[in-house]
Amino acid sequence: MHIVHVVQLYHPVASGSVRYFVEIGKRLVADGHRVTVLTTTAHDLESLWQADKRTFAPGYECHEGCDVYRFPIMRISDMPLVYPVLRRLLVEAGRIGLPLSLLRWLAVLTPQAPELTAWVAAHAADIDVIHMTNVTLDGLLHPVMDIAKAQQIPVITTPFVHLGDAQDTNFVRYYSMPQQLDLLNQSRDVITMTGREARFLQSRGVTQPRFHVVGAGVTPAEVTGGDGVVFRARHAITGPIVLQVGAMARDKGTIATVHAMQQLWAAGSAATLVLIGAPLAHFQEFYDQLPATTTVHIRILAYASDAERRDAYAAAQLLVLPSRTDSFGIVFLEAWCNQLPVIGADAGGIPDLVHAGHDGLLVPFADIDALAHAIQRLLTNPDLAHQFGAAGYANVHAHYTWAHIYASVAPIYQAAELSDAD
Repeated sequence: MHIVHVVQLYHPVASGSVRYFVEIGKRLVADGHRVTVLTTTAHDLESLWQADKRTFAPGYECHEGCDVYRFPIMRISDMPLVYPVLRRLLVEAGRIGLPLSLLRWLAVLTPQAPELTAWVAAHAADIDVIHMTNVTLDGLLHPVMDIAKAQQIPVITTPFVHLGDAQDTNFVRYYSMPQQLDLLNQSRDVITMTGREARFLQSRGVTQPRFHVVGAGVTPAEVTGGDGVVFRARHAITGPIVLQVGAMARDKGTIATVHAMQQLWAAGSAATLVLIGAPLAHFQEFYDQLPATTTVHIRILAYASDAERRDAYAAAQLLVLPSRTDSFGIVFLEAWCNQLPVIGADAGGIPDLVHAGHDGLLVPFADIDALAHAIQRLLTNPDLAHQFGAAGYANVHAHYTWAHIYASVAPIYQAAELSDAD
């Protein structure tokens, strides 16, 4: 079977959605299938709409047995505000009921990857299944879906919907616009990370595809075995470590984490905050304005290597990810593999993964006081922290290794190929 993965970002970009397709892809190859990955030159999300951000060179490479093609991005303008303004326009246009054809036209204006679309068109006769993702970046997906429908190629979509938090219902509108929901309805199968995500989509009228609640996974041996002592020496850290892994952004809760830690430092805490991930522009601006009395307690490790991440997990006392933009949260699994307790936001798909009071704690998104209290509670109660870490460790090994996830995903591909043959 020849499977084509259409993903906006790909390895070595560090994100949960990228990891998902890398892990599924290499296992498909191991099972004897041919996997082609079509992606862009974007190095991170902002690269898709901002010309001054980091990019990869276009071209071909082989990664984990998969053929990977990177295609250049085209924009109607390099002005940074064009993309957010266009997306806001799409939200409002969908709300007032503009025709679906017009919404699709607006969605594909920017960013574009015309060479990616051309590749699909040129190779359509040789493709058995297309699996695409990240419905919020639907502009790159509509042209691919058009070709798939015309050529009767079955499409699987993993939308990675970010459900936001109960206090801000506007957030999820960027993941449930009419043209995005239509894209899902045209798919043969929709794979969601959590039941919460599936129920949300069904409540918004996505009823045509087959739904599969699968989740994501981790390979424990790849995220454990780090050297915490070396990490502490390398970064001159002596006290407890509070770790956050993921893009540094307001919606990821990074700014709330810094404010929560400021409360603890003002009360005399000796903890150090370690942030691993790509800093978005607004976070960098926020960080640059922090006083030295705050930044002295923070270590920023943008684009840390896998070895550095393992060392950080080995050194840390707990992981925080108070995010409203995670449909799952693979970093929780990584922390649990290292038997760390976790703190997440009661938002997005996180409450379906983190069971409050059993393997971690949940706090309302952007509630700085609640977050500070939760961090302090785990730092000062090692028995509770150990209990949560041990429970998470058991949960990962029972349900969330990549072997478990692939065992659920592989039959979806097989059924899609059979439907194509019919």
